Amino acid sequence: MGHRALVAYERTDGQYTHHYSHWGAANLKLKHRISAKSPFGGDDTDSKWAKQLLAELADGLEADAVDGYLVDEDRPSTVVEPKPRATALTLDEIVADHLDYLHHEAFFVVSTTFEVTAYRTLWFGLQYDSETVEQGETVGNGALATVRWYDGEPVGDGHLQGQFAALKDVVGDMLDKGVFTPSTAIQYLKRKLAERVGDRQELLIPTGESPFETASLGKP
Repeated sequence: MGHRALVAYERTDGQYTHHYSHWGAANLKLKHRISAKSPFGGDDTDSKWAKQLLAELADGLEADAVDGYLVDEDRPSTVVEPKPRATALTLDEIVADHLDYLHHEAFFVVSTTFEVTAYRTLWFGLQYDSETVEQGETVGNGALATVRWYDGEPVGDGHLQGQFAALKDVVGDMLDKGVFTPSTAIQYLKRKLAERVGDRQELLIPTGESPFETASLGKP
């Protein structure tokens, strides 16, 4: 099934290219595998083609023009797909229109200086936690949380996911019992999630306004 993630690379004009990674969310490993020497997270530590391609994308190269860089059969594989799914997007557009909180386990933002911020995705859908909810939106319906890091490893990431799963289970039960309406259930879920995350991590909940206005993209 993979551990799917989306990756947003900053361009020189402040917009972003949007890429897909099938395994990048596993242990949030892309946080340390993306670098100036290996922009797409491969094992090649001197990937000149990748550096050139990303530089061209940063300057505005369109996705349709990328294929010429990828024809070499000897090109090493990468963790992030070199060909972007879309270009010239804002972070808000990627989060609102492309990030699937159910199927994408993580979201990475890469600055032009290769500062990488890893976000764990937390889906607000309750269709697996409540008998009364038939379907939940997956795109644009969730939160993004950073994790703490120690010695190159994420700290408390699994604990947060476990807490969130338990919280959703409780909210689903309360919804089935008529304690919550669908809207109050989500409001409660957001509030309790924010309380549990506290000041230890950065929590972004898209609301239609920019969730990234105060985000520090170089934050570890």
